[in-house]
Amino acid sequence: MSKKQVIIGAQFPGVNNFTVWSDPKAGSQIAFSSFRHFAETVERGKLDFIFLAEGLRVREQKGRFHELDVVGRPNTLAILTALSGITSKVGLIGTLTTTFNEPYALARQLATFDTLSEGRAGWNVVTSPGAFTGANFRRGDHLPFAERYERAREFIDAARAIWEGGDFAYRSKHFDIAGRTNLKRSPQGAPVIAQAGDSDTGRELAASHADLIYSRHGTLEEGQAFYRDVKSRLSKYGRDAGDLKILPGAAFVLGDSEEDARERLAAIRLQQVSPKNAIVFLEQVWNRDLSAYDPDGPLPEIDPDIASVALSQGRANRIDDRFQTARTWREIAERDKLSIRQLVIKLTARQHFVGTPETVASEINRYVQEDAADGFVFAPHLTPTGFDEFVEKVIPHLQERGVFRKNYEEDTLRGHLGLRQLH
Repeated sequence: MSKKQVIIGAQFPGVNNFTVWSDPKAGSQIAFSSFRHFAETVERGKLDFIFLAEGLRVREQKGRFHELDVVGRPNTLAILTALSGITSKVGLIGTLTTTFNEPYALARQLATFDTLSEGRAGWNVVTSPGAFTGANFRRGDHLPFAERYERAREFIDAARAIWEGGDFAYRSKHFDIAGRTNLKRSPQGAPVIAQAGDSDTGRELAASHADLIYSRHGTLEEGQAFYRDVKSRLSKYGRDAGDLKILPGAAFVLGDSEEDARERLAAIRLQQVSPKNAIVFLEQVWNRDLSAYDPDGPLPEIDPDIASVALSQGRANRIDDRFQTARTWREIAERDKLSIRQLVIKLTARQHFVGTPETVASEINRYVQEDAADGFVFAPHLTPTGFDEFVEKVIPHLQERGVFRKNYEEDTLRGHLGLRQLH
């Protein structure tokens, strides 16, 4: 049986706390020179795509700006369009919300981007929670969880009707649009659709509408279970297993030896989760001001406050039961004898590939060949040079194994990913 080819995407970090801003080698996360360096490195490594997240409003904690958020980042489509002019092959995927955009305007922008990039465009479809973010927009409000996903499904359907070209019409609960587009069909038929969502609703949306799905599952066994579940949903929508690629988010730390890499990882995690950030993270669950607590001390004995307005604004709340979450975290901290900071380091750990370049390449390949993933979207801890070492040292080992390209063989993002071209 032939080996599966490994898909690798590169996330330009900054919206979340992946990066270590305090490192002397860290550069700007909003200057075009940083985006240029990142893009040129990724294309030199023959990676599949660059992924860019987007924040619609600077997040706040207790009414103050969150210190790990980026202020001043330009619009996602503007950045990626600029990068398409200095690259020629690598795919370009941008995050754009269906909650506060409208189908015709966004579909037309994406089709234009796909045309200008000669078929390298991708759209990471997200929904946006909260009136806090909605205050920036005309409606000034937000949709309940189920309706956000309902609108997202309808939005994608409407966009695809528009991308067909010529006359279009789409009527549904959320949209009633009709007209004629003045754009021709884009080079790859339609931009690649990416989506992230671990909930049952999110998995179903990916199975019915997406070309890629991001996931958060770290271990091989968790990845295999997610892979089987999502792939099994495709057939009821008339789709094949190869029509949806599963790409968990991950990070990497390289060293001269396994021990050296582990020591580097420990140092990086301490920088990513500073004492102050550990308390900020805990406050998002307790919904209380915990600034008086020692981050190197035990967890609070008081219970979370569920009656007051949330202290944290502008981020998706993945916590359904604050009391149960607090109980679980106390049990983990007591069992493993962890301080607040140590617990947060444990809880916020992403999937890490840690070791020498050869062992990291081997482990990445194992996950793909054993159907725990079709590849990974890596986010480095340094901006903009975080991928330099990966491209120079890990990619050659994957190429030697015959599971990663030595040169681009296709021109479009769909071609890179092994997806069917749309005509």
